[in-house]
Amino acid sequence: MVLPEEEITRLYRVRRTVMQMLRDRKYLVGDFEINMTREQFKAKYGENMKREDLTINKTKRNDSTDQLYVFFPEEPKVGVKTIKTYTNRMKSDNVARAILVTQQNMTPMARTCISEISSKFHMEVFQEPELMVNVTEHVLVPEHQLLTNEEKKTLLERYTVKETQLPRIQLTDPVAKYYGLKRGQVMKIIRPSETAGRYITYRYVV
Repeated sequence: MVLPEEEITRLYRVRRTVMQMLRDRKYLVGDFEINMTREQFKAKYGENMKREDLTINKTKRNDSTDQLYVFFPEEPKVGVKTIKTYTNRMKSDNVARAILVTQQNMTPMARTCISEISSKFHMEVFQEPELMVNVTEHVLVPEHQLLTNEEKKTLLERYTVKETQLPRIQLTDPVAKYYGLKRGQVMKIIRPSETAGRYITYRYVV
């Protein structure tokens, strides 16, 4: 089945944002994967591309054991069966993290299933419309950097504060979702300032 042109454009844009997101999360992503044109995308996957052909597997830049899958389910409304298929694949490939890019909301059963397996598999869910544009490229979104545990410790000692005393950012915040943040992590936020050049704040993920 040949996909309509607007559908190809949509998948092309979604995939590009996913690649940018993975690179920002420190996964190994080549420039050619981010800079691929729509025509190259179409040539690679064909006019009758299937979403499942777009599956991505990436490794962390500094840790070859940390791998992640990105799945693009074919079915519009993802159910438990699809989640089980993916977790079986993750189990056999020894991959603990995955991102699901869905077309619509998932079924309540599928959502429950994801939270039930969260001790073994970390699965994040994005809907395609959320990834049509890269939220971090918006003019109003300042630069964000995730602090390492060491940097976080240094920060708290320098200002003699507890992490819970820092301003907060919700896990559900689009930027927090983009970076795949976890509770307890700290983000450094760099804003341009007319007087100081740069204005830095920190946010604690809750």
